[in-house]
Amino acid sequence: MKDYELKVEQNRKRNEKFIKEFEEWLNEQGLVNKTVRKHINNADLYINDYLNYYDVTKMEDGVFSVHSFLDGWFIEKCLWSSRNSLKETASSIKKFYQCMSEKGYVSKEDYKEMCSFIKENMDEFLEQVDAFENGTYYDMFD
Repeated sequence: MKDYELKVEQNRKRNEKFIKEFEEWLNEQGLVNKTVRKHINNADLYINDYLNYYDVTKMEDGVFSVHSFLDGWFIEKCLWSSRNSLKETASSIKKFYQCMSEKGYVSKEDYKEMCSFIKENMDEFLEQVDAFENGTYYDMFD
């Protein structure tokens, strides 16, 4: 367990650079502080909590893990999940990876593919949020 915890800590330390660059990028976009904070918190949740939850995954590889995050983990683990918070979080992840692609950390092709995937599957994600809220979420998997 100590090896895993050490790897998580190292990954979180590594991610500080990406979060800082993302914050600077958002400020350059002219967003108000409240919006910047929301995007940073959502991106931080994704790269520091979700990508380290099951295994230690680098931010660059996280571009391929959005489905399992939006499709289940966010809905099940985040008590504040709602249609609106899911949309906001997906938007933050897209902005984060836009920044990362512009800075050359992930390919523009992978970023565009991730955005298309989110757009194509958003209705499904929202249906799952609704099912979770009305108590039929786990019935979807029977």
